[in-house]
Amino acid sequence: MAISDTPLRPEPSSIPDEPGCYQFRDADGVILYVGKAKSLRARVSSYFAAPASLPTRTRAMLEAAADVQWIVVDTETAALHLEYTLIQRHRPRFNIQYRDDKSYPYLVLTTSETVPRVRVQRGRIKREDQRFGPYAHAHAIRDTLDSLLPIFPVRTCAPGVYDRAQRTGQPCLLHHIGRCAAPCTGEIDIDVHRELVERLARFLRGDSRAVRQRLEQEMQTAAEQQHFELAARRRDQIVAVQRVLERQQVVSDREDDFDVVGVDDSVDEAAVYVLFVRKGRLVGQKGIIVDKVEEVSVGAMLTSVLVDVYASRADEIPPLIVVPEMPDDADVLVDLLREQRREMSRRPGNIDLRIPQRGSKRALLATAEANAAQTRQRARLKRANDFDSRSRALGELQRALNLREAPFRMECYDISHLGGTDVVGSMVVFEDGLPRPRDYRRFKLRVDANDDYAAMAEVIRRRFHRLGGGADAARSDADEAFARRPNLVVIDGGPGQLHAALGSIGDIGVDVDVVALAKRFEEVWRPDVAQPVQFGRGSDARYLLQRIRDEAHRFAIQHQRRRRRRRVTASVLDDVPGIGPARRRALLDRFGSAARVAEASIDELATTEGISRTLATTVREHLAAHHEDDR
Repeated sequence: MAISDTPLRPEPSSIPDEPGCYQFRDADGVILYVGKAKSLRARVSSYFAAPASLPTRTRAMLEAAADVQWIVVDTETAALHLEYTLIQRHRPRFNIQYRDDKSYPYLVLTTSETVPRVRVQRGRIKREDQRFGPYAHAHAIRDTLDSLLPIFPVRTCAPGVYDRAQRTGQPCLLHHIGRCAAPCTGEIDIDVHRELVERLARFLRGDSRAVRQRLEQEMQTAAEQQHFELAARRRDQIVAVQRVLERQQVVSDREDDFDVVGVDDSVDEAAVYVLFVRKGRLVGQKGIIVDKVEEVSVGAMLTSVLVDVYASRADEIPPLIVVPEMPDDADVLVDLLREQRREMSRRPGNIDLRIPQRGSKRALLATAEANAAQTRQRARLKRANDFDSRSRALGELQRALNLREAPFRMECYDISHLGGTDVVGSMVVFEDGLPRPRDYRRFKLRVDANDDYAAMAEVIRRRFHRLGGGADAARSDADEAFARRPNLVVIDGGPGQLHAALGSIGDIGVDVDVVALAKRFEEVWRPDVAQPVQFGRGSDARYLLQRIRDEAHRFAIQHQRRRRRRRVTASVLDDVPGIGPARRRALLDRFGSAARVAEASIDELATTEGISRTLATTVREHLAAHHEDDR
């Protein structure tokens, strides 16, 4: 792999004629666009054709760009994988962006834990855990779970509930009503419980026949031996299995595993809807909105979408993917997906991309396309109002505050403390009127006194040193949030906080627009202007400023409370010989608080990971002595 850094419009002969990824960057080094190419020379050179022949968005990207860089790799497959990685890391402004139509819930088996549990979960899922879905509605999962727990009574409780039952030796109500096998109190061996979890996983993957046969055999055996209560329980479990299966729509006569991808395309955006079919049953579905900030064909979009869909579920890539048309670079895509599946699940075998012409798969593709059209329509109606209000807000801010340009990127800063202790600062970022949480940053401040002005000056100084060539500027490449120049800085406070922030910015020599938002009358103070700006109650600009100010306040308070809680709860354990950060965390995770650690016996302490019996004795004696001193 080789990396090159050249000025914009490089000589074609200087560009490698090899596969790789290229990046356009602006004057601040922020990545604007990432692309891949079979031949970097041919692809990068194509951007410098006659401007009139280029799409509008491509011309806008080139106008914003200051240089182009490239990374050479060995194969097209590696280029595709690298492109996805770079887009996920930097979220370039001119690449197409994906938004889930909603945050889809999954049924998750936490096989990463020693004693796995089953839970309903949204968002990021650990790779070691097993996921099933996604489901259209959370209540659909919970209904399914209610039916499955009598058949597979696996753990569902949170760690705190599990640990409490383990300490007291008393299982919770779920065990008494037959919905948990109670591994917490030894009613079932942990290894046997894990086998029960694996049987549940096989059932959720569609292997229902073996489960039904086993239950029917146990019911028959129990009846023959005149164990009628057990036979009745097995009968009820068979009915529950049938109820779960009826909820899973049968879409194929054969027990096939495949996914169906439907697309509804338009000029500015598209929708992709994926149906997940396992053992002939529809087990999950997912809608994705594609924001087309560049012109892109359906084939190119499918390549990018499929890489994105399967990046987090490589162990579930099926042998067949039904598509409306062949993705660009289909062979390269198949190679990448096959590599990912082999790495995650150790399952060899080919992956087939197919465009069905007739039959049940063609009908299912039509269903996916209809769902994609509905997904795009819902998103369009929702976004129309949102986009219009955000555009009005940014335009109103530019006019009312006399800004040089509409504030595409806004940063807001707030200070939080408790009586001058645990002083922290927060930086939150909005782009195009929307939060950008990945760029949020926290500051642990060095000021100890109750001085908001000094705290604000320190936060602003530390942030803009990374941009203005100060001592920390070299570190900005490692943190993109600090490398990007805001169009507007919003300070939570009044003229005093504004003056403190301007002092720090002036010392560094950064040219940026700064205002302060005072809570009392929602007044906006500007530098060197005696009278504040006040927006009307129905103003979109006022609402946007309030949103970013409230978000900065929430983020600062959250950090301050976390620090204070950590200091208060863990201070007793800090003085125990042999207890460092890792062991302290293990004790607090196990018992919940320092007070509960003090109540635990030596035997209970010794069962904590990393705590020997000798160390448990030391902890017990130290905390007992501390308790006596407090008395």
